[in-house]
Amino acid sequence: MVIFEETEAFSALERGCVATIGKFDGVHLGHQVILQQLEEKAAKCDRPAVVILIEPHPEEFFSNKPAESPARLSTFEEKIGLLENVGIKYVYRMRFDRELSELSPQIYITNILVNGLGINDFIVGKDFRFGHRREGDFKLLKDYGLRCHFDVSEAKTYQHEGRRVSSTYVRELIAAGDFKKAQALLGRKFSMKGTVLHGKKLGRQLGFPTCNIDPQRQNLPLKGVFAAKVSFKEVVYSSVVNIGYRPTVDSDSKALIEVHILDFDSQIYGEELEITFVQKVRDEKKFDGLEALKLQIKSDIEETRLIFGKDNAAKNTAEQNF
Repeated sequence: MVIFEETEAFSALERGCVATIGKFDGVHLGHQVILQQLEEKAAKCDRPAVVILIEPHPEEFFSNKPAESPARLSTFEEKIGLLENVGIKYVYRMRFDRELSELSPQIYITNILVNGLGINDFIVGKDFRFGHRREGDFKLLKDYGLRCHFDVSEAKTYQHEGRRVSSTYVRELIAAGDFKKAQALLGRKFSMKGTVLHGKKLGRQLGFPTCNIDPQRQNLPLKGVFAAKVSFKEVVYSSVVNIGYRPTVDSDSKALIEVHILDFDSQIYGEELEITFVQKVRDEKKFDGLEALKLQIKSDIEETRLIFGKDNAAKNTAEQNF
């Protein structure tokens, strides 16, 4: 895959393309239908297919309180991996900043799409808005297409059980802990990736060591305690995962991901983990003290063992001795 941040870099490789644009948060089945449409159109025109990926999300850029911006399903790096998995070869990372937000729709089209990428075909939803104050729309794109000799096609949509699949819909399901239905919309199980960092070692003091993960998101799509499968170095472990603000022991406003791998006590700082969520155990809550918290963690672990089955301890022991 080729990722570029300046349109000139793409022009040096290929002149002219078929493109689509969006945040592609989650790269769900709705997105995948558009990506298939993009690839088919590009093959028909014998031109490269380009995904214009907007980063950061405009809502994040304009938010005065980052934690109140829409929760992210996937980081930029996760999106890139997902796009590569479905065969995308070119990604233009369109950095959303003040300068971009203040471009008039006309200059946006002329400088970025026409002179920059050499658009031959542009696939977008009819509700797509762009340019200063979001004044650009589908009709303006069609008008400029006639003038500048590029086609504008309406992006296809995908429905599941009568509802259009969108990132917002997937977020609602994940927030509600409906991972089975979210999987049906994503085309895969929902997971998050992150690197193990040094923490305050409180979990170890309580007798339940945890891996602390930086969520790399301004806002998280789920909060609470979950039974999850955690993988690194191609080995999978059953785990209890806490996502939230640790109200019993911490007043910090930044959310954390804490992973307790069942029957595992190795140092894995610096390792990248992938957390695949299986079932919600409970909501986050504040306890009267550390002893009450300790009892609850023990209960969470027992419930997680039941979710994964009685042979969980033997399985994890065997997996860590690979």
